Amino acid sequence: MKVICTNRKARRDYEILETMEAGLVLVGTEVKSLRDGQAQLKDSFAGIDDGELYLYNAHINPYRMGNRFNHEPTRTRKLLMHEREIRRLIGKIQEKGLTLIPLRLYFSDSGKVKVELGLARGKRSYDKRREIAERDAKREMRRAVKDKERKQ
Repeated sequence: MKVICTNRKARRDYEILETMEAGLVLVGTEVKSLRDGQAQLKDSFAGIDDGELYLYNAHINPYRMGNRFNHEPTRTRKLLMHEREIRRLIGKIQEKGLTLIPLRLYFSDSGKVKVELGLARGKRSYDKRREIAERDAKREMRRAVKDKERKQ
């Protein structure tokens, strides 16, 4: 599996409750651009429209060797999932505060482009501060243990 890009802000700004994989419908120049690693998931999200799943605002740079038939960078792209999974997601999304966030874009072992989606709930600022404080405390504990081992 070759990772093309990740959405690093997603895990910071959202509490990821569940992850799932979906296929992505692309045109030829998009695949070539993705092979060069030219993609960005910042500010992108997934949504359900008319019973189908779509990826919005994902930026795939135009292929540099492309011609006048090159793709639009931020077009809406269809995601491929089983119908029963989409119906289950519709029920989850209708819950208060849940959304679908793309976490990473990658090539599967068979060479197909996949997107890992996370069913997420937005974090509040005090949740983020608590998480930062916990991370700092763990870092200090590791540092103290390491210093103690050096002195012995």
